[in-house]
Amino acid sequence: MKVIIIPDSFKGSLTASQAAKAMAEGLCEYDPSITTVLLSGADGGEGTMKSLVEATDGHTKSVLVLDPLGRKREAEYGVLGDGETCVIELAEASGLLLLSETERNPLMTTSFGTGELILDALDAGFRKFIIGLGGSATNDGGMGMLRALGMKFRNKEGFEIPGGGGALSELMEIDSTEFDKRILTSEFIIACDVENPFVGPDGASAVFGPQKGATPEMVETLDGNLRKFANLVKDCTGISLHNKKGAGAAGGAGGAFQAFFQGQMKQGIEVVLDAISFEKHIQNADLILTGEGKTDIQTLSGKTPFGIAKVAKEKEIPVILISGTLEKSCKKDLSHIFTELHSITDEQISSEESMNDAYRLLRMKTWYVMEEYFKGK
Repeated sequence: MKVIIIPDSFKGSLTASQAAKAMAEGLCEYDPSITTVLLSGADGGEGTMKSLVEATDGHTKSVLVLDPLGRKREAEYGVLGDGETCVIELAEASGLLLLSETERNPLMTTSFGTGELILDALDAGFRKFIIGLGGSATNDGGMGMLRALGMKFRNKEGFEIPGGGGALSELMEIDSTEFDKRILTSEFIIACDVENPFVGPDGASAVFGPQKGATPEMVETLDGNLRKFANLVKDCTGISLHNKKGAGAAGGAGGAFQAFFQGQMKQGIEVVLDAISFEKHIQNADLILTGEGKTDIQTLSGKTPFGIAKVAKEKEIPVILISGTLEKSCKKDLSHIFTELHSITDEQISSEESMNDAYRLLRMKTWYVMEEYFKGK
């Protein structure tokens, strides 16, 4: 018997790799003769780089870059096992978790560090990129990233404007003559589950600005600044980002990728499953185990377990989900795609206990679920 184990991370408790090991131990305790294949799941957000590196036996490279507020810090990018594909998470150099709550200010934060990661990878010879857009601290339309790659952003006097979403109010000219030409000969796959446009009530500033520290007044300013930026991008490239799907991702960096890079945007889980050759791994599989920290209605919008179950359903392979917590109101909707649904948290185990002792409890829960599952076979 062959069982594929591919959970996402249990945020705040276990990485995807740790969760897979815990589940594998539980399965092995039930029946050590079962063949297991352990994979790390992700959906394009934070943790995607490490999951892909682990799943493909790749490696990471550390680079000194600028964080969202211009401070020097070490950030990593991943190289997949093929030795050709580079994985960059915007959150690594330009992420919200790099700042304290009092430091969050999208008028000031910049995506420059992400551009530095791309530049280092280009210098190292990479021309195939997977970019994860989740978890950004920025609302600069990707200006910082583009600047690190040679683009110039000038005010009416012809001087370069400062970084940050607030400085876009001064922007009068985009000069792409020194933009790194290697970008045009590179392939970019953008992992993004966000369909928000660049500007407007559903745009980057209005929807994501507040979680990055923007007040209602700042949201209005930032949206106006991005609109001005989008107008100049259209003049420069002929591409209108204003209402383009996904352009509002990562504070507008999604729009920068669509306007200035050779590539395509894909749902995060699809990018991950392609990169780890998921369909190849599940050939002749009898069962798939997956899970995540919390399963709710958002799972159906393209999170890791849903993407896995969707592929497995086409192959008629049963999928059992074991999560930290499971929202009961979603069970009916989720049961259409998962063979079984289980939660560590129950009448005896609280959410707090589940998080504090996640590895042991996930191992034990997997053993119990497997015993019950095969008992009915």
